[in-house]
Amino acid sequence: MKQIAQNYKSGDILLLEVPIPACKSGGILVRTDYSLISMGTEAMKIHESKLSLIGKARARPDQVKKVMQTLAQQGPVATYKKVMNRLDSYTPLGYSLAGVVVAVGAGAEEFKVGQRVACAGNQFALHAEYNWVPKNLCVAVPENVTSLHAAFTTVGSIAMQGFRQSEAKLGETACVIGLGLVGQILVQILHAAGVRVVGIDVSKERCALAEACGGAICAIPGDSTFDALKSKLSVLTGGAGADHVFLTAGGNTNQPVEIAAELARDRARVVDIGKCKLDLPWNAYYEKELDVRFSRSYGPGRYDPNYEEGGIDYPIGYVRWTERRNMECIVDLLAAGKLDFGPITSDILPFDDAVSVYEKINAGELRGLGILFRYPLEGAQVEEAAAGKPVSMPSLRVRRAAVERVRIGAIGCGNYATTMLLPHLKGRPDVELVEVATATALSAANAKTKFGFKRMSTDFRALLADADIDAVLIATRHDSHSFMVCEALRAGKAVFVEKPLAVTPEQLAQVRDTIEQTGNDRLMVGFNRRFAAVLNELRGRWGVAGGPQVVHYTVNAGPLNAGSWYGQTALQGTRFVGEGGHFIDTVSWWLGADPVEAHAIATPDDPDNLIATLTYADGSIAKLAYVTHGDPKYPKEMLEVFADGKVARMDNFRRTEVWRGGKCKKARAGGIDKGQKQELEAFVAAVKSGGEMPVPVASLIATTAATFAVSRSVATRRPERVAAWASWDEAEIGRDEGSYSEAGAAR
Repeated sequence: MKQIAQNYKSGDILLLEVPIPACKSGGILVRTDYSLISMGTEAMKIHESKLSLIGKARARPDQVKKVMQTLAQQGPVATYKKVMNRLDSYTPLGYSLAGVVVAVGAGAEEFKVGQRVACAGNQFALHAEYNWVPKNLCVAVPENVTSLHAAFTTVGSIAMQGFRQSEAKLGETACVIGLGLVGQILVQILHAAGVRVVGIDVSKERCALAEACGGAICAIPGDSTFDALKSKLSVLTGGAGADHVFLTAGGNTNQPVEIAAELARDRARVVDIGKCKLDLPWNAYYEKELDVRFSRSYGPGRYDPNYEEGGIDYPIGYVRWTERRNMECIVDLLAAGKLDFGPITSDILPFDDAVSVYEKINAGELRGLGILFRYPLEGAQVEEAAAGKPVSMPSLRVRRAAVERVRIGAIGCGNYATTMLLPHLKGRPDVELVEVATATALSAANAKTKFGFKRMSTDFRALLADADIDAVLIATRHDSHSFMVCEALRAGKAVFVEKPLAVTPEQLAQVRDTIEQTGNDRLMVGFNRRFAAVLNELRGRWGVAGGPQVVHYTVNAGPLNAGSWYGQTALQGTRFVGEGGHFIDTVSWWLGADPVEAHAIATPDDPDNLIATLTYADGSIAKLAYVTHGDPKYPKEMLEVFADGKVARMDNFRRTEVWRGGKCKKARAGGIDKGQKQELEAFVAAVKSGGEMPVPVASLIATTAATFAVSRSVATRRPERVAAWASWDEAEIGRDEGSYSEAGAAR
C-alpha cells in the first residue's frame, strides 16, 4: 500500500510503498476513502523539518530537555545515535479520515466488514491507503453522511471539545478569534447550539465564510469592520460583552489574548483551543476575573493509552463526553443537517499527488481550509490480503548445525532496536537481515531502509513460518515477549528477545513448558551488561573470591516520562519486572550463581522505588537499590563488590576501581558501552556454530523468576524464594492457564 511520510531530519516528504497493517485485536482495519490535511499541525511539522538542527532545537525545547537528561546518563555517543535515529526516520502525517472496514479484530466486533467509519488519532488515522485503528478512535458513519464530510470528524471533535469546555448555554454570546478550520466548525457548532457568535480573523474571505455559516458578524482586527463588530456585540449583550471567547488562532502574536480581554464580559470564560502566544495582560484579566480554560484535543481519553489503545471506555455516568462520544456527536449533527462541511471544503486532491501537495503547502501556493486526499478504491484481492489469512507454522526444526551466514528476522523495531541492536548486525558478512515485521508500516519501512532488510511486513507469523530464517530478534513491547518467544521456539528458530522474558509467572511457565515440549532451548535474553567490556575488565582484575561476596548495586532509574507505555503496569508489568532483570543478571554473572531468595521493601508511594536483598547458595549477598525518585541527571548505575579484603567499584560504565591492600588501581572507559554489540556477537556466534547459547536457559528463567520474587516480597514484606526450574509447581507460581493469551502479541 502507499503511505505519505516525512523525514524530520532532511524535511523530505515521500510517498512510500509499505506493508498493509495487520488487523490486531481491539481495533479494525480500514481502507481509506478520504483523509483530511490539517493545515495548522501538518504545515507546522513541515516548516520545522526544514529548519537547521539549532532551529529544530529552538522549536522543540521540550525535546531538548529530554536529550540533556539522556546525555547525562548515557554519554555523548549514545545520545547522538539516539537523536540522529529519531530525526533520520520516517514519521507519519495525518490524524482524521473516513473509510470502509475491511477486517475486524477480536474485541471490536461492534464494527462490521463493509461498514463506513470515521477515524481519529495521529498514530492511527494516517494519510495511508489502509490503517489499523483502535475501536475507541472509530465511529460509524450514518447512511446520509458522505465519507467526504465524515473525514472532518476528528477536527470537528477538537472544536466540539472546546465548546464543551466553555459550558456555553442557549441564548449566550460567544466570540471566536481565529477562523481557520477549527474556528469555522466551532462557529457552526455554536450556532447549532443557539449561541450567538461573532468572529475575528485577519482574512476577509474567512470572515465572510463564517458569517455565511451562522456568524452574526465577523471582522478584521484594526480594520473599520472591527468597530462595527464591537458595536454589534454591545447590542447583542446589552453592553456586557461576550460570555465566552474562544482562541482558535495560531502564531506568535499576543493580539488574540488581548482582544479576548477587550471583548469579554466580567467573569467570562476564555477557552484556548489553538496554539497561540498566551502572555496574558494581568490587569485586564484580573479586573474582569476572567476564567481561562484549556481544551485538550478531541476530549477525555486523549493521551490515555488505556482508553485509546486498550479500549477501556470511561463510564458515561462519570464522563459524559469522551473523545469517541464527541466524534459520534459530530457525525450525528452532520446527519441532522446541523453542520455542513461543504462550504469549508477547499480542495479534493488525488492521494498519488500527495508529495506535490505538501510542496505547494510549504511554498504557500495552496492555502485552503479543508484540503482532503481522495483515495482510489482497491480491488477485492487487496482487501483479502489486508484482512489477513491464518499462516500455517512449519513443522519444528531445531537448527543446531553450523551455518556460514545467520539469516535473521526481526519482530519489532522501536528506538532501542534501531539504536542499540540492529546497527551491530548491519553490514556483517556473516549475517543476512532477511525480514522485519512491525506493528506499523512506517516502522518496517524505516528498518528496511536503514539496515538493509530484504523484506518488510506487519505479520510476524509469516516471518516465523519462513524456513529460510535461522534466528529471530524480538524487540516488541514487554507484554508480547513471552508469547512471541513461544511461537518462535515452536517454529524451530533460535531466539534473541529483549528483556524481560516474561511479565507474569504464568507467562514464564509457558516459556519453560514450550522449551520442554519442543526441546528447543535456543534462547537468549538481552541481558547485555554481563558482556560489557568495562565489567569484564573489572572482573578480571578482581580475580577469584575466596568466600562469600557482598554486592551493592545502585540504579538511579529516575521518574517515567508522562504517558510512557512503561506505566501501563496492568499490561506491561511493573517497571522493576521490566528492567530489574538487567541488574540481577549482572550480579548473578559476577557471582557465578543464581539467587535463591529475595527480600524487598518499597516506599509507600511507589512499589518500584525499592531496595531488594538477594541471597545466594554460597552465602553471598546482593543489595539492589532501584530508585525512581532521584535526579535523572545523576549517573544511572553504580556497582560495588566487597570480599577478601578488597573492593571493586564500577561508576556508570565510565570508570572502575579495585582497592586491595590499601591501594587503588583505577581505569577509565573510552565511553559508555553496556555490551549490546558483544551480546549480539555472542548470539550470532552460537547460532553459526550450532553450539550452546551464551547464557544457560535455566539462568534466564531464574533471573526472570527473581524479578517476580522481588515484587512478591514488596507486597508481602517477607522473604520470597526464587523458584528454580526443576522445583516449580503450579501452586507455587499461582499458575492459571486461562490467563495466557495472544493479547500481548496483538499489540
